[in-house]
Amino acid sequence: MIEVRPGGRRRIDRVLAADYIEGLADLPLEELRGRRDESAQEEADLSYLRRLLHARIDIVLAEQQRRAEGGSQTVVERLVSILADNAVGPAAGLGRHKLVEPSRAEAHRRHVEALVSDADLSDVGSLADERLAVALSTYREEEASVSSRRREVQAVMDKLNAEIGERYRAGTASVDDLLDAAREEPEGERG
Repeated sequence: MIEVRPGGRRRIDRVLAADYIEGLADLPLEELRGRRDESAQEEADLSYLRRLLHARIDIVLAEQQRRAEGGSQTVVERLVSILADNAVGPAAGLGRHKLVEPSRAEAHRRHVEALVSDADLSDVGSLADERLAVALSTYREEEASVSSRRREVQAVMDKLNAEIGERYRAGTASVDDLLDAAREEPEGERG
């Protein structure tokens, strides 16, 4: 489960802290943008973790289906089509445009692997039915937790973006200032 620790030092602890979105109208525009960017990075990481979990869920479900139907082709032989089914299916998200890549991909992969440490998904055909059911349940519970936290982070992003947008509407922030600041940044720092 994705826990948030009040006063914690992790990015998710900061982004979901109650005071992170308090007094937004009083913050300088650069601080608002910094918080928005930090929350966007956390959202990207949670989205990546969620995709990893969906892949594991799809693999377990495919093996359960293969067993129920008496199929002979292994999950590994069908892996590309199993994972592609989710990639080309209807979008279920909020359609947010991602500007950042996950920053903790390896840590997320290890986290997902540790959830069901004795279920080797590279050989799901060798797992007992009960072990598959436990793996599926574990992955689904974790996915629900990650999705919930991701929605919370998205709500924070929405509030930060709304405040930034309001400043542009009110004329207290200008696109010209933003473009000037972007021109002044060294090439490697733009993002």
